[in-house]
Amino acid sequence: MKRHLYTFIASLTLAVLLPACQSSRSGKAASGQTAPTATVSSGTLDIYSDFASENVPPRTVSVWKPDGYRAGDSCSVIYMHDGQMLFDDKVTWNHREWTVDEVLADLMGKGQIPPVIVVGIDNSPNRLNEYFPDKAGLYVPGFDSAADTTGHCGDAYLRFLVTEVKPFIDRQYRPLNDREHTFVLGSSMGGLISLYALCEFPEVFGGAVCMSSHLSMGHLQLEGRNEQWAEGFRHYLADQLPPANSRRIYMDRGTVGIDEPYAPYQRQVDSLFAALGWDESHYQSLVFEGDEHNETCWGARLATPICFVLGK
Repeated sequence: MKRHLYTFIASLTLAVLLPACQSSRSGKAASGQTAPTATVSSGTLDIYSDFASENVPPRTVSVWKPDGYRAGDSCSVIYMHDGQMLFDDKVTWNHREWTVDEVLADLMGKGQIPPVIVVGIDNSPNRLNEYFPDKAGLYVPGFDSAADTTGHCGDAYLRFLVTEVKPFIDRQYRPLNDREHTFVLGSSMGGLISLYALCEFPEVFGGAVCMSSHLSMGHLQLEGRNEQWAEGFRHYLADQLPPANSRRIYMDRGTVGIDEPYAPYQRQVDSLFAALGWDESHYQSLVFEGDEHNETCWGARLATPICFVLGK
């Protein structure tokens, strides 16, 4: 049962929810909100409700700190998508969670990773579009971005993360904020946008964790051109990935349910990394037999990628 200290951070700016990838103004956290009920078993959780943005609609941003953390401590930062699913299954829609606080506290307690804080960024009703790699369209034959009606806005979401959330975290918590200590992590579409983030902002992120990445782009509203978009994303990666072995990138997949059809797409991406010269100490791609597409499975294997990208 989750039981330790929970902290609600009073908000500073009121924002109004706007459609798609637009919001009225930037700021920190909004005021007058009901305190979320998420709690953690280890460390403390700071909640910024209605974190406003000029790029996307406002949403909750949560910051998990290990026990004893003080602003200015030497500490890495992991930015995680789908933030409302990370810490407490009592408040998630499917009653599952990543158990982020338990996993990271255990790894730090054993000395397997250096100190780290986690910034969880909640998704929105526009999640699929916000986590979509927009510039893959440049590699899709016949795609006209000017006439695009899909509402894809992964670029806007990443601007929110890099130019609004990260500067706030750097000011408020004063962690180690250079590339070597800044990481991005997600699953499914969150895995897709994490890899995209590393390509779009290689000066910001020193590593990416992409679990059960939706490389197939199946079931997305792509006018029946999902295969072309999946291939286009691979061509995008070939052109835009940072130099081989200059970052740490982790990918994986399960073998059951939604993860099952990912196999050929992940193998093609693995082949691409190999062809570009990435070695096993900088690029890792694993298969977890029997794992499904859910937070319970991702949390159960979370220690593996965390140790890979942050390990001493």
